Amino acid sequence: MKFSNKIKRCGLSPIRKFYPYQVACQNRGMKIYRLNIGQPDIKTPEQFFEAVRNFKQPVLSYAPSPGMPETIEKIEEYYRNIGVEIESGDVTITTGGSEAITFSLACILDDGDEILIPEPFYPNYKTFTYTTGAKIVPIPTTPEEGYHYANREKIEKLITSNTRAIMFTNPGNPTGTVLTADERRLLADIAKEHDLWLVADEVYREFTYDGEPLATMATFSDIWDRLIVIDSVSKRFSACGARIGAIVCKNKEFQGELMKLCQARLSVPTIDQLASAALYDVEPSYFEEVNKEYKKRRDTLYAELKKIPGIVCAKPQGAFYMMVKLPVDSAEDFLIWLLTEFDDNGETVMFAPGGGFYQTEGAGVNEVRIAYVLKSEEMVRAIELLGKAIEQYNAIKK
Repeated sequence: MKFSNKIKRCGLSPIRKFYPYQVACQNRGMKIYRLNIGQPDIKTPEQFFEAVRNFKQPVLSYAPSPGMPETIEKIEEYYRNIGVEIESGDVTITTGGSEAITFSLACILDDGDEILIPEPFYPNYKTFTYTTGAKIVPIPTTPEEGYHYANREKIEKLITSNTRAIMFTNPGNPTGTVLTADERRLLADIAKEHDLWLVADEVYREFTYDGEPLATMATFSDIWDRLIVIDSVSKRFSACGARIGAIVCKNKEFQGELMKLCQARLSVPTIDQLASAALYDVEPSYFEEVNKEYKKRRDTLYAELKKIPGIVCAKPQGAFYMMVKLPVDSAEDFLIWLLTEFDDNGETVMFAPGGGFYQTEGAGVNEVRIAYVLKSEEMVRAIELLGKAIEQYNAIKK
């Protein structure tokens, strides 16, 4: 039987494809310090579960295709509080940030179109793009320059007659890079000047650690006709399993096209929407405490990594990821070895190999993404294991 060319272009997640090795390792009784997946261990606010317990409707019916009014109103209020003028119809609820990106790209990309994305990037962007028939054109960055990409010359030389959009994550996954105000303005200007869509994935917006103000591209009113903001409760409230995302876009024509997809998938889960709406009632102290914890973990991770000879990394400013260049020949081979052969008192460590975060063939082969989602004490042990493993692995490879 024949499969579509679009699906054949897609690959398995470079983050999740090592799961069988993980299971086999655990079945041998090994403890794995898992730094590979961005699943926060921060407690989900109690408001979510209280809303679930209080759900009393006798029939669990379809929600409206654009989203539950209660959920939309809470998100509209949130955006007004951060300085964005929201009108009715600017917010559409989706099944997680993933559906928000999938639907957005389906609305703006055709076969043969090109979208510029700074690399390394969230690997699922490939699947979201490939299923539209479009092509990713990577904006190159390096570990040595801290993965910064908002450079006019670098971006403009990649724009062709086929370019339709620029997409980026801010704060960055997997790099933790946070755009400055000038960099955000530059991206907005380039999009305007070249008549491009600008897709801003801002699901980590609250997570910045060095005094950077809370920021969104939506405050630039001169690009409202071309700006698509991706949002989600997953990371903001440590509610990944709720699968509630949102598209914020003030272009009414775009919202009209988007509704075709929303109606085709009928609706987003009712209870999850109502429970997620309750999350927006958390006190500001929630974010203060969470950011304090993540900053502690980041600082611990960075300090421990700098003790390992040959490692190249920049201290991330946001999100909870760090890209790290290791002194090994292949991060993927190294990870498999960690899960099949390495053993330090019954313990090993796991990360996400960096190659899958790149579009450029051969890039990132000795880089890894580390998610600092473990408590600081566990992080210290995890990086101790990494240092020992690098030394042993390179000794074997000689």
